[in-house]
Amino acid sequence: MLEVKNLYKEFNNRPILKDISFTLKDGEIMTIVGPSGAGKTTLLRIIAGLETKDSGEILIDSQAYDSGKVGVVFQDYNLFPNLNVLQNITLAPTMVLKESKEEANKKAYELLNRLQMNGREKQYPYELSGGQKQRIAIARALAMKPRILCYDEPTSALDPNLRKEVERMILGLKKSGLTQLIITHDLQFAENVADQMLKVQPLSEG
Repeated sequence: MLEVKNLYKEFNNRPILKDISFTLKDGEIMTIVGPSGAGKTTLLRIIAGLETKDSGEILIDSQAYDSGKVGVVFQDYNLFPNLNVLQNITLAPTMVLKESKEEANKKAYELLNRLQMNGREKQYPYELSGGQKQRIAIARALAMKPRILCYDEPTSALDPNLRKEVERMILGLKKSGLTQLIITHDLQFAENVADQMLKVQPLSEG
């Protein structure tokens, strides 16, 4: 279970997030919605350990927070262009988790099968569509065995048909017990997948 308590963050003496609190239970999906400038991505980056908070508390299972338990799928996917799909997925597990190449490859093929990306393992990012890149980014994040998977605007560049695919994929991952946190401006998508929704607004103009 993820608990966020009274989170506060400012940039250049201007509050971006103030008194943000929520609880996300294991296996549930939370969507965080709001307009540009509301601090949604900043909140995700703090939870993922990519940005520091000014005050507040983040706990996982009531314990001190470990950002290594959080995976992130970025809006631009951040795949390594010089690595093929299999290499993109297995790089971190072999380097960070110290998995053997055989173990990492086995898990990568399982993830590719699960995300309906069989046969793509030798392709490079430039050969993939936006939706396919997103699936590889999700597989790469899942390969690190996160407790919580966060997404930054997963439907932003996708047409309506691909949006539906993303919905099905996220709900399919929920069935496997994965806890998911989604930043989005797409209210309909947010309502379709969420167990709970957090709405945030900009704190000030400018």
